[in-house]
Amino acid sequence: MDTPHLPPGYRFRTLDPADKAAAARLDAWAFPTGVPLEDHDALPSPLTWERTVGVEVTGDDGEVSLAAIHSSYPFSRFEVPGATLPTAGLTWVGVHPQHRRRGLATAMIDRHLARCRERGEALSALFAAEYAIYGRFGYGKAADDVRLTIPRGARLRDVPGAADHTVRIELADAERHGALVDAVHRAAGRGPGGVGVNRPGWATRETDELQARLWDDPPAFRGGQEPRRIVVVEHGGEPRGYALLRRTLEWLPTGTSGTVSVNEAVALDAAAARALWGVLVDLDLMTETRTFVLAPDDPVLTLLENPRAAAQQRVDNVWVRLVDLPVALAGRQYAADVDVTLAVTDARLPANAGVWRLRATAFGPASCEPVDGAAAEADLALDVRELGAAYLGGTSLAVLGTAGLVTERAPGALAAASTAFGWPVAPVCSWVF
Repeated sequence: MDTPHLPPGYRFRTLDPADKAAAARLDAWAFPTGVPLEDHDALPSPLTWERTVGVEVTGDDGEVSLAAIHSSYPFSRFEVPGATLPTAGLTWVGVHPQHRRRGLATAMIDRHLARCRERGEALSALFAAEYAIYGRFGYGKAADDVRLTIPRGARLRDVPGAADHTVRIELADAERHGALVDAVHRAAGRGPGGVGVNRPGWATRETDELQARLWDDPPAFRGGQEPRRIVVVEHGGEPRGYALLRRTLEWLPTGTSGTVSVNEAVALDAAAARALWGVLVDLDLMTETRTFVLAPDDPVLTLLENPRAAAQQRVDNVWVRLVDLPVALAGRQYAADVDVTLAVTDARLPANAGVWRLRATAFGPASCEPVDGAAAEADLALDVRELGAAYLGGTSLAVLGTAGLVTERAPGALAAASTAFGWPVAPVCSWVF
C-alpha cells in the first residue's frame, strides 16, 4: 500500500522472515552498535512480520535496498486506567542516514496510524529514541520511570509477612522460568501491590517472538556482565515476585567493587517486594544495585529508609497517541465523576478533531460522543498530543494548563477534568519496546 507522502522512487513493502538480516542492518544504520552484525543475525527477531514494513529504493545500479523500516507489536491487553485496550506498540522506526530529511519517517507514521484504525487499535504507544520527534505526530509523554543506584546494605523498612517468603536465586532459563515470569508480570499489570486498581501503560510480551527475544542471552550482548540471573520470591509455593539481573565484579587493591544490574523487578504485594529488594540490595561482594525501569511509585522508593542515597533519575517512559479518540476516551475509567466538553485538534487524523462530550462516573462506565457547535463553546480546548499525555493518568491536565497547552473556557472545568483523568497508580511499562 503506497501513499502519496513517499517521495518518487520509494515504495512500501511488507517484510517477511527472509528480510531479517536486511532489517537488522538497517536498524544498525539507524541506531549505531558496536556488536558485530553476525551476532545480530544470530538473535531471534522480536518482530511480528505481518506488521513490519520497509521502505525500498532502487539505486542507480539497479540494486534494491531498504531505506527505512517500522513495525509494531500487537498489544491486545494494553493496560489503561481501569481497563485494557488493543494497542499498537510502534517500534523499530529507523531511516538510513543516506535517506534522511526526505519525509520517509512522516510517511511511515501516517501509514502506521492508518493501519491502526484498520485493525481497530484505538491507541498507539512507543518509547521515544529522541524526545522531540513524536510530539509532532500527536504522541504525548504519558509516563515516567525512575532509575536508581542503591548502595549495598541500604536499610529497608520492615513489612509484616515479608519473612514468611522464600527466595530462590538461579540462572535464568526460559524453560524453567518463562511461564512463571509471564504469569507474575501479567498479574502485576492487573493490580500491583494489592491496591485494587491496575497499572496503566503495562504491556505484556504477548507474542512468541517477544518471549524468545527476552530469554535469548548471547554473550555479545551482555556488555561484559555475567549470564542473566533470576531471583524468585514465593509464598507457600506460589510465585509472588521476581527480578532479572546481572552482576559485574572488579578486584581492586582496596577490595572488591561490584554492581548488580536489575533489568526488571516485579512484585505482587508489599511483603513480596520487601523480600525481593532485601536480597537485591545485599548480595555478597557487590557495592551497589542499579535498576533500569521502575514505576515512580515502586514500593522500594518508600521502603528505603534513605531514598536520597539511591541517586534517583527520572526518565520518560511510554508515549501514547489516541488513534480513535471516542473509543479511547470511552474505553478507560476515570477517578471521579466527569461531564466535560473537549475541543480537540488533530492535524494527522481529522476524524479525531472537533468537539466531544466526555461523561463518566467514578470508576464506572464512560461515554464520548461528538457535539455540534463551535469549538469556542467547549469547556476545554487542547491538542490530541495533550490528551495522549494525560490519558494514562500520569500527567495532570492542570499542569499542562499552567504551561498554556490546555485552555479552560468554563471555570472549574480544568480542575474537575484533571482530577477525573488521574489514577491512583502511576503508569509505567516495565520494559522498553
